[in-house]
Amino acid sequence: MSPPHVIPQEKLAAVTRGLLRAFGVTECEDIRELAGGLGANPVFRIVVRGSAYLLRINQRAGDVARQFTCMNAAAEAGAAPRVWYTSVDDRVAITDFVETRPFPAPEALRRIPALLRTLHALPLFPEAPKHINTSCTFLLNKGPALDRLLQKIRADNTLPKNGTQELLARYEQVASVYAPAGGDMVSCHNDLFKPDNMLFDGDRLWLVDWEAAFPNDRYADLAVVANLVVTNDAEERAFLQEYFEQPPDEFQLARLFLMRQIAHMFYTMAFLLLGGPGNSIDWNEPVPGYEDFHRRFWAGEIKLTDNQTKTIYGRVHWERLLRNVGQARYNEARRIVSERHAIA
Repeated sequence: MSPPHVIPQEKLAAVTRGLLRAFGVTECEDIRELAGGLGANPVFRIVVRGSAYLLRINQRAGDVARQFTCMNAAAEAGAAPRVWYTSVDDRVAITDFVETRPFPAPEALRRIPALLRTLHALPLFPEAPKHINTSCTFLLNKGPALDRLLQKIRADNTLPKNGTQELLARYEQVASVYAPAGGDMVSCHNDLFKPDNMLFDGDRLWLVDWEAAFPNDRYADLAVVANLVVTNDAEERAFLQEYFEQPPDEFQLARLFLMRQIAHMFYTMAFLLLGGPGNSIDWNEPVPGYEDFHRRFWAGEIKLTDNQTKTIYGRVHWERLLRNVGQARYNEARRIVSERHAIA
């Protein structure tokens, strides 16, 4: 079966070149388009000589050269599926196809930090323009883009009464003490709040979708994963111990805790705005509990593809943020990080 059956007409020649370069063929035996999120790049499962591969056509604007460089480096380190072909000019990539299996949270607590340790040890990825940063550290990069987001939050009145003031006050509290640390700038994936970007085949874990990869604070990756699968302080310690290969100290625990709050703030802002204007949100309507929502999100039962679900996702993060900043640990973590940075 040749590519023309499902491949966009304007990409037929590019895909044929990829098949020829990767496998010495111009046709595949089977091809099936995989469902993606809203605005996702076309992705296909193809079969060549009896083996399955993933064909990705990058149609969204973006720097595919950086993306492919990061993906290749991760694949060589065993953090991403094997790469068979990439073409920056054609914006096409072919990698191994991962047949996924259920990924139990206890396994995730052990495997993800170990894989992130491998990823973060790689030579630094190429830098990306600041506007490319769609990770939670966007809130730590002062400049026009951040100013526009904060102004939009103020103007849209998205949160309930006094909520906007509360959110921005907490943001200032954390941003004022969480200074960048040179040793924490590593090669990051930056898009791991999506469970779909972590594929478990029953034996190994793989990271996919490298559009957002660039050097970032290591705790950005760690925090969004922890917000997905860590449910208590004991699990958080075990999570960091697996990552650092030794028990975490109070500074490491404090930095992770504060970055987790930054992530809650970022996804509150981003998804309430994405979900719709503030006057369309019924704040009296209950939302699922944080653990229940993320259990279902992790299991693939929830997808962030419609405005209502995006709004619920933002509200779930808002409720968790309010709970966390009310704990004694919040002020203690701010103190620990502030004092360490003052000494440095």
